[in-house]
Amino acid sequence: MQTPLTGQELTAAVPPVHSTARRWLSGRQSRRLREASLAYAFLIPSIVIIGLFGLFPLAFAAYESTLTGLNKVVGTYDGLGNYFKAVDNLAYVLGFWIAAICAIFAVRGLLSALQEQREYGARPWPWLAPGALVAVSAALFARFVFLLLPELLLVPTKLRGQANTRENFMALVQEAWLLPSVQQAFWAGVLVLLLGAGVALAVNRVETRQRILPRIYFGHFFTIVLLSIGALILGWFTWEEVNLAYVTALAAGEGLDIWSQVVTISAGFLLLLLAWWLWENADEQTSNLGLVFRLGGAAMLMVGGWVLIGELPRVIAAGDKEWWQSLLATVYYVLGTVPMQLGLSLVLAVMLFQKIRGQTFFRMVYFLPYIAPFVGTAAVFRILFSSRPNAPVNSLLTRLGFDPLLWLNEPNGIFRIISGADQALSAALTGPSLALIVIMIYGIWTFVGFDTVIFLAGLGSIPKELYEVASIDGAGAWAQFRYVTLPLLSPTLYFLSLYAVIGTFKAFNHIYVLRQAAALGTADTASIVIFQAFKRDTRYGYASALAVLLLIIILGITAINNRIASRRVFYG
Repeated sequence: MQTPLTGQELTAAVPPVHSTARRWLSGRQSRRLREASLAYAFLIPSIVIIGLFGLFPLAFAAYESTLTGLNKVVGTYDGLGNYFKAVDNLAYVLGFWIAAICAIFAVRGLLSALQEQREYGARPWPWLAPGALVAVSAALFARFVFLLLPELLLVPTKLRGQANTRENFMALVQEAWLLPSVQQAFWAGVLVLLLGAGVALAVNRVETRQRILPRIYFGHFFTIVLLSIGALILGWFTWEEVNLAYVTALAAGEGLDIWSQVVTISAGFLLLLLAWWLWENADEQTSNLGLVFRLGGAAMLMVGGWVLIGELPRVIAAGDKEWWQSLLATVYYVLGTVPMQLGLSLVLAVMLFQKIRGQTFFRMVYFLPYIAPFVGTAAVFRILFSSRPNAPVNSLLTRLGFDPLLWLNEPNGIFRIISGADQALSAALTGPSLALIVIMIYGIWTFVGFDTVIFLAGLGSIPKELYEVASIDGAGAWAQFRYVTLPLLSPTLYFLSLYAVIGTFKAFNHIYVLRQAAALGTADTASIVIFQAFKRDTRYGYASALAVLLLIIILGITAINNRIASRRVFYG
């Protein structure tokens, strides 16, 4: 009978490679690796969905915005030409500023790592190598996508002279995949990614041996390097586009003032940012003299900034008139709907939060416009505000002794209508057209119920004990609303304001149904102009460039809103 092996004999019988793997995957290291693997396994489906339906359309729009041509998905490469058509030399200003912002965030990341090293004795720098390698692999994969994408888009064109079969289609796709440049970019990305993962595992192993709970700075340095790569690529791309514009103008015997406008407008924005920083930090001054100097310096810098930005009207005048008019209409639409709908919904929410009869019924009635089909309700508004004298709203005005109005067919601004046609007003001072006012009314009517329901949820989360304490201290209804309700409702107000601003910038369905040709484009917001460039004019590259510009505007507004909310929102 064979005797069983002892523990030492079993250990000696295990191959060395297994013992090495066991050491690497033993104890806390094994547990952390399993937890990380399980977390990433759960995240993979969401990453794939976000990549396919979020990041890929954005990357495709950025690629398409550099192409030009009518009715061509794969048009002629034009660089920043589409952006130049839309906003003239402001395209180069935006290019340099976005590159500068990426570089600023990268530097801030490095400074935060240095600060943690000084304050907490952290060791972030071993993670620089794996983070940089994976960031470089991400850039290589992006290059792979931009090399493969145009080849795949040309597959339908190549199929026209062949039999439209699955075999021919797959053969053309395989031909695009096997191109040397595509293969080099793909496998270079894979190799750098594997190298980065190996270095990350090695660094993690070394850090685990030396510390009990080491902090992983992999994502930190990945973001820093990726932002640095983006800043370098965008800065170089914009620089090349400016030089190309000068070469083209020189060949045509024309003169350009791109650099003067870029420097002037950028300097103006820098002065405004510095003025805002002085203004924000003025309350930190302990002496009245320091406060006066801060506020005075901020005022002077603001004046200087506006003087330098005085170059903007000339740049705007050289851009696409239809695009700038749509942006003005969008701003009017945001300013005319968001404050009104938030104010009305807050009042309604406070009223419906009280102990009144039919509370549930009123909540349902106010919420109905939001869940009703936008196209159907917009068609009803189109009938109500028709320009016919016997239309419902015009009939009501006639009974009240007023003249009927054109409503959705009126291109004149509301202030011009009020002051009279004889008054000389500039285009910016005439205000939104009456047609756009009707669309604003529809937007307010539609979204007040939704905002009311969200406000009711926010009011329900406020503890009643706070109102009882305030009442004992002698606070009346208005004081309780001012000092208890509003501060604790600020997170809800922040969410709704951000949601409303982004939603109004992207609004399309009801505006497209309500707009009329007689309004002469005064009711066309940015989303409508983008759709018209895509659908009516079939300028896919130009429509993509306008969409990217609108995205930049929304991101800028979101960043400003977040900055303000960081100091104004009270989370208890």
